[in-house]
Amino acid sequence: MTHSLVCADTVSRVSSVLNRNTRQFGKKHLFDQDEETCWNSDQGPSQWVILEFPQRIRVSQLQIQFQGGFSSRRGCLEGSQRSEALNKIVDFYPEDNNSIQTFPVPAAEVDQLKVTFEDLTDFFGRVVIYHLRVLGEKEGSLPPSVQELPLKPVLGSPNSGSTALFP
Repeated sequence: MTHSLVCADTVSRVSSVLNRNTRQFGKKHLFDQDEETCWNSDQGPSQWVILEFPQRIRVSQLQIQFQGGFSSRRGCLEGSQRSEALNKIVDFYPEDNNSIQTFPVPAAEVDQLKVTFEDLTDFFGRVVIYHLRVLGEKEGSLPPSVQELPLKPVLGSPNSGSTALFP
């Protein structure tokens, strides 16, 4: 059964916060389910969010709600297990609107995720996100045969020269 994987014990980091004003625009607002709050990055060529989970998870979907005009045209989801190097899981292509957008994720078991937002729609390279949800299953809810499968790097698309994670 798929459910939200971000919990109170999930550690999050972000690339930047607008004017370093974490009270009004900080990372905590990505997960608070409040329609009135958001994470607002500072300017830059790309922005990112890193999530470190207290246990291994199996990701199946990523949900993001941007503020129109402050979104990304291209994103990359990377993951790793036990402090290993990040490996590319999937590229995704958001639309520049205010809707919650859902992106399917090829099955990947990880305990750390990095979501990178590239090709930003704002001229100054800012991103505004109201909701970020990682959906899937926690390790304890995975069948034993699935829990034992190690991550294996698999070549990504021929043009990307990167790897993806699949059990």
